[in-house]
Amino acid sequence: MIRYLTAGESHGPQLTAIIEGIPAGLKISEETINVDLARRQGGYGRGGRMLIEKDEVRILSGVRWGESIGSPVTLSVTNRDWVNWQEKMSPQEQYRDDSIRVTRARPGHADLPGAMKYNHRDVRNILERSSARETAVRVAVGSVARSFLDEFGITVSGFVVELGGIRAEKNGISSERLREQASRSELATYDAEAEQRMKAFIDAAREAGDTVGGVVEIVVSGVPVGLGSHVQWDRKLDARLAMAVMSIQAIKGVEIGLGFESARRPGSQVHDEIYFDSSRLAGGGATGFFRNTNNAGGLEGGITNGEEIVVRAAMKPIPTLYKPLKSVDMLTKEPFEATVERSDVCAVPAAAVVAESVVAVEIANALLEKFGGDSLAEVRRNYDGYLEYLRSF
Repeated sequence: MIRYLTAGESHGPQLTAIIEGIPAGLKISEETINVDLARRQGGYGRGGRMLIEKDEVRILSGVRWGESIGSPVTLSVTNRDWVNWQEKMSPQEQYRDDSIRVTRARPGHADLPGAMKYNHRDVRNILERSSARETAVRVAVGSVARSFLDEFGITVSGFVVELGGIRAEKNGISSERLREQASRSELATYDAEAEQRMKAFIDAAREAGDTVGGVVEIVVSGVPVGLGSHVQWDRKLDARLAMAVMSIQAIKGVEIGLGFESARRPGSQVHDEIYFDSSRLAGGGATGFFRNTNNAGGLEGGITNGEEIVVRAAMKPIPTLYKPLKSVDMLTKEPFEATVERSDVCAVPAAAVVAESVVAVEIANALLEKFGGDSLAEVRRNYDGYLEYLRSF
């Protein structure tokens, strides 16, 4: 199975990830990963940091001549702003300067609870790691997972479906068409009319020194029946997806399929009826079973059922406001306006890219858990054999 760790601070020299479990023989390129890194940095409403950084990955281990070799893959994303922070963030004791300590914790951040937990009198030691800057290297990890999923015809797409209470409408168009329309949008949404109203909402928030949140939706297409398991709580794929998405900075809620709306409806309007059509097999389908609705979001009992996986996440407005909220100095206990760090007005489109990435990792993990193998060729043999079995079921 795939596991990874990230390391690095927002204004440190670099962000690093080490990934273990990537099968040998997978094509991995810096160019492909950089496309996703650029997508994360885009979007209407981003702030000044995006003008400084142009994220590019370096592959430091685990890949030879464009293919994984089975050993841990190390990815590095340089922080270009490090040149301005070398002394302020230096690991060397000689550069210690208590006069630049940050002692005014910002509401909505990890500042105060983190400082209390780790016994720090300088919030900088917390905010540097809790910053969403960390997601840059998680997107790099997700890009590697995407390359693996591509080998099996599985696609992961992210959309902004709501922003500031303004909802995008699908109007019954296909997932493929939604992806095409969203790829041309500055807000990663497929509804052009809603996008204009969303932009106006962001502009108004910027003028007011405020910030904007929203809802992103991740759709995974081409997933076979049988990933995940019902037998233990920590093997349920929906639980693992929820944890992965909830781990993204500023995410405050996750739902799958119909989600919270299912609690408001009778069962007859929630559960997806099951049908069978043998002609689907003749057309090359993996199974003759299907559903006409997908309220379950592609998961039943923690197991994929062959329909598209649909995960939505609610992102709160970024808590760093240019019109600061009130706080208290940790040392003097006197009231102050919270410290302002460089920030965005809206990072919801970026959250869609990050959510795509963490979902891709979990789906890749579930695929490897089901089919195993130390090389891509071995995983594919196991996968193809399973599809043959499904056609006979």
